Amino acid sequence: MKNRLKVLRAERDWSQAELAGRLDVSRQAVNAIETGKHDPSLPLAFRIARLFDMRIEDIFDDGDPA
Repeated sequence: MKNRLKVLRAERDWSQAELAGRLDVSRQAVNAIETGKHDPSLPLAFRIARLFDMRIEDIFDDGDPA
């Protein structure tokens, strides 16, 4: 799944470790999500969306044109 997490994190000048701390996950989890190797759970996706004050679908793109 494509996502804007790396861009959003960079806009705030946060390291992966800092974002991980804000989300209560490991830095490795943030890296895996940013690189598309892992999709976040729904609860984590909601936490990410709330942190960036955005909708989940504005951060994550499943590639479905609908």
